[in-house]
Amino acid sequence: MDFNLNLAAKDILGSQIETTQTQNGALPSVIVIGAGISGLAAARILHEASFKVILLESRDRLGGRIHTDYSFGYPVDMGASWLHGVCNENPLAPLIRGLGLTLYRTSGDDSVLYDHDLESYTLFDKDGCQVPQQMVVEVGDTFKNILKETEKVRDEHPDDLSVLQAIGIVLDRHPELRQDGLAHEVLQWFICRMEACSKVDAFSVNIDYFSEIQEQVLSGGHGLMVQGYDPIIKALAKDIDIRLNHRVAKISNGPNKVMVTVEDGTSFIADAAIVTVPLGVLKANLIQFEPKLPEWKVDAISDLGVGNENKIALQFDNVFWPDVELLGIVAPSSYACGYFLNLHKATGHPVLVYMAAGRFAYDLEKESDESAAKFVMLQLKKMFPNATEPVQYLVSRWGTDPNSLGCYSYDVVGKPEDVYDRLRAPLGNIFFGGEAVSMDHQGSVHGAYSAGVMAADNCHRHLLQRLGRLDKLHMVPSRGEIHEAAFPLQISRM
Repeated sequence: MDFNLNLAAKDILGSQIETTQTQNGALPSVIVIGAGISGLAAARILHEASFKVILLESRDRLGGRIHTDYSFGYPVDMGASWLHGVCNENPLAPLIRGLGLTLYRTSGDDSVLYDHDLESYTLFDKDGCQVPQQMVVEVGDTFKNILKETEKVRDEHPDDLSVLQAIGIVLDRHPELRQDGLAHEVLQWFICRMEACSKVDAFSVNIDYFSEIQEQVLSGGHGLMVQGYDPIIKALAKDIDIRLNHRVAKISNGPNKVMVTVEDGTSFIADAAIVTVPLGVLKANLIQFEPKLPEWKVDAISDLGVGNENKIALQFDNVFWPDVELLGIVAPSSYACGYFLNLHKATGHPVLVYMAAGRFAYDLEKESDESAAKFVMLQLKKMFPNATEPVQYLVSRWGTDPNSLGCYSYDVVGKPEDVYDRLRAPLGNIFFGGEAVSMDHQGSVHGAYSAGVMAADNCHRHLLQRLGRLDKLHMVPSRGEIHEAAFPLQISRM
């Protein structure tokens, strides 16, 4: 199928087609699908290389699964909010430095949990009684030992195991690591926090996935974006031709051109396309591909899971909680545990953010915003009987949002080793970005950003080679050249 439109075709199709390519030696054109950070990174790279770029986004806003909300009068990230790897080696560091953004570090390199150290918690039981801090520390040390033992179990079993299966084997071998009573509930809280890493319950996620996350994480610990991620999104989007409310329904791939059709029937034609929509959207077959995706690509999409996490942000008139980073609720099962992120400690604003992952995140989405906020306040008032009612609240629904259908990818039990290679592999003139195709950092903002850069690099090389213009290859800026700055990352820890 060739989309070299002639005048007759244009007359027939009229204004329903917008062609982004020009003839007679003009620079190549690319359609980027999805204005999350991966799509914006790809568009930015190709725009800087003087390609003609159009970015199509189904939402009425930029950012995708990054959503900095200003309803409270200041930024609150209702989607991604951490930088995983507070160091100059992080590919987002040049942007963060250049924009003068501040990070609040929530963990060092040795954190047993994904984004927090152990020392800034206050935990409560289901009756609202505070758990002795000594018990929290001791159970935390036990949890570290359990995780170390799961690495041995992982090495001993050629077949895949879930995290929960591996923990079960460890506890059978080492009954001294088992916990009873309140200590058991604290252990379940630590498992709940681990599940928040992959946004899925421990019985679903592959033990290799969690181990690989710990091995691949960048140095410097983890940091909250104090001003939110929105400044980065806006910087990447500057001067890009972005069409909001353009939900892509069909992508047709020809020998030399790609045609992308949105829901209202309007079509865009370019030399290539970069698809950065969330994995959940691909799994739901919301975009029709013509010709159909090959079986190996369909299998790659099917072979990965998509986790879910939701946030309920509560704004108060006054601060009635202790000056710790996390307030936790322990319970007999990880499903029933919960935790609040204290944004006041990081940003100075009187906001608590309740976070729910996995099955519980989906269950919360079945409730109205008002019911979800009331549920969260019941938990809070058990801990603090004198808690005041929130002035405002925000509720996310990433799992049922048709633009995302989940938060980010994770490794299911039995995942083939080459699934990521197949997922990121291009198809003719179509390239794939997004956090799910990241080389080593799936599920992270910098991983999504890097995947967009990689897709742009591959698309750029492909088109210049096809057009015989490889002498122009040096035009693509490297990741670190997009925003340079001489000063270091600004990091706080109050």
